Amino acid sequence: MPIVVNLDVMMAKRKMSLNVLAVRVGLTLANLSILKTGKAKAIRFSTLEAICEALECQPGDILEYTKEE
Repeated sequence: MPIVVNLDVMMAKRKMSLNVLAVRVGLTLANLSILKTGKAKAIRFSTLEAICEALECQPGDILEYTKEE
């Protein structure tokens, strides 16, 4: 998939665990884990907004487009 999710990178930069982020964003650990591993097919803007607020970052810090080879 050409969209890469860099959520784990931003979490590491902010020294935030998956558990803490899940509580702050209001998602289950399972759903946040699916997003973190790049297995999610979609993300709601409200979820993206909550993640960006919790991690103090921009959507482009989390999502990246790469060309398929």
